[in-house]
Amino acid sequence: MIQLGRFNTLTVVKHVEFGAFLDGGEAGEILLPRREVDDTVQVDEEISVFIYLDSKDRPIATFRKPKIQVGGFAYLKVVDVNRVGAFLDWGLEKDLMVPFAEQNTPMEVGQSYIVTMYIDSLDLRPTASSKIDKFLVEENNKTFKTNEQVELLIASNTDLGLKAIINQSHWGLIFKDDISKRLSYGDTVSGFVKQIRGDDKINIALEKTTEIRDRQSQQIIDFLVKEGGFAGVHDKSDPNLIRKLFGMSKSAFKKPLVDCIKKVT
Repeated sequence: MIQLGRFNTLTVVKHVEFGAFLDGGEAGEILLPRREVDDTVQVDEEISVFIYLDSKDRPIATFRKPKIQVGGFAYLKVVDVNRVGAFLDWGLEKDLMVPFAEQNTPMEVGQSYIVTMYIDSLDLRPTASSKIDKFLVEENNKTFKTNEQVELLIASNTDLGLKAIINQSHWGLIFKDDISKRLSYGDTVSGFVKQIRGDDKINIALEKTTEIRDRQSQQIIDFLVKEGGFAGVHDKSDPNLIRKLFGMSKSAFKKPLVDCIKKVT
């Protein structure tokens, strides 16, 4: 059985004037349009193609990689809004629809939004939603390890920092003190699992925990050298002074401070 909105491995059945037909099993023969057929598309060969629906809602194949697949998340631009919903550019000829009921806020042409894609249970077509919370997992389910490298999609701001989608599946949080570069809504970056909390939620950093500690420790040492070996700041100092001098919170300051003391004693 084919999977709409995903890449499928299908067998080439025959060539025709307007392309090649692929064996779609229960879905019947699926067209790979002529513009995508070259000498590498041979009868009886298995090829990997993305399956979506054409303008007449018939399954159609393409070698092109869309900006999103079923179950994934992406930052996509609205190219049209009409009486049934908004339509997104996802890299294929037929735009991806977001029904009004699946819009977290009313979408506007020219604006971009983070969405996920699913197969609508009524008309069985690939559909997008910007109500991403209901599609994401809050708990880690023991699938991540500390310092594991992950891919992040920056999704929203909070008082604590930035919320990001981890590996297209889970929510994670990057605390303000761990943000070492400018990040914006919709950015994709690599990061690392910093901590899996007691409530199973995940804290993320842009660097490995050990690298953060090393950098912060060196920052304190450099400050001490600059000040001739003395600094009028310690773990009991005003948090605002610590943040002004080192760009980190008081709690974040204490651990590298201990490392510095160990290095000089």
